Amino acid sequence: MSGADTSKQKINPGDHLANERTFLAWIRTSIALMGFGFVVVKFSLFVKQLSLVITDKVLLPGKGFSATIGIILVAIGALMALLSYFRYRRIEKQLLRNAYFLSFALSLLMTVAIVLVSGLLLWYLLPNT
Repeated sequence: MSGADTSKQKINPGDHLANERTFLAWIRTSIALMGFGFVVVKFSLFVKQLSLVITDKVLLPGKGFSATIGIILVAIGALMALLSYFRYRRIEKQLLRNAYFLSFALSLLMTVAIVLVSGLLLWYLLPNT
């Protein structure tokens, strides 16, 4: 074998396809978060309309944080989509160079963000039950 033959890297299509599947899973999760955020924003409107139909009065919730929490969820979903694309491209380049390095940064960032928003949702919902 010549020196040129040994410098060629063997490309494993399975690794690239797994990277793409992981990227698509992140995208599906970000879409779900954005959809849930939209539902949270619209939930207070639904409660107001329901109270108007039932009691002929507009019942205002004790706290008006549902819009803020919903917007935060939509923003986290959008940020997740953007960061997952950068992660996908970085891993693709590493696979092409045959130099993959494991990183938990995106997973940790998204986990912390979801736990914080979940805490906000619990804080918002528990006193009203």
